[in-house]
Amino acid sequence: MSSESYQSHLLIVEDDNGRRSIALDGSEYSIGRDPSCDICLDSLFVSRRHATLLRLPNGDGTVSYRIVDGDLEGRPSSNGFLVNGYRLRTHNLQNEDEVVFGPRVRIIYYLCQRDSVVTMPVDEFDITLISPGMMDDDGGMSKRKRQVLSLLNAWQKQPRRSVLKLKRKRSEQ
Repeated sequence: MSSESYQSHLLIVEDDNGRRSIALDGSEYSIGRDPSCDICLDSLFVSRRHATLLRLPNGDGTVSYRIVDGDLEGRPSSNGFLVNGYRLRTHNLQNEDEVVFGPRVRIIYYLCQRDSVVTMPVDEFDITLISPGMMDDDGGMSKRKRQVLSLLNAWQKQPRRSVLKLKRKRSEQ
């Protein structure tokens, strides 16, 4: 029996409009203040075309995302961005990376990976007992992990409609 790895990519966006989550599954996303951007950030501190997210294939069949300052034509943003406190022009995103675009404007990237569940026949003699003493005081999870799981559960329960109006008119231009 083999198990396959499943991954999903999630952005938590915080700006002047509050907090929202965006599931990433596309190959390219424009990020900026302009309403035509795929991920529109509401703040005067954000450039019209502040950054671009690109999906990159990995050698093992999975994908990752890279954030690049400015647009794909090579025009940088006015103020750049910080990734985990460092000013960078490009960065391959890792789980829980924080990208700050300006005051009160940031995204947090989450890479959610799990192995697919392998079903097996039920063993009628398998009795697994868990004693309350085997768990930590907080149920074995940190506060941050509980918050992330809560956001993911809320996102999964939402109807499958787009949070953003993704505009793919680049090919027509």
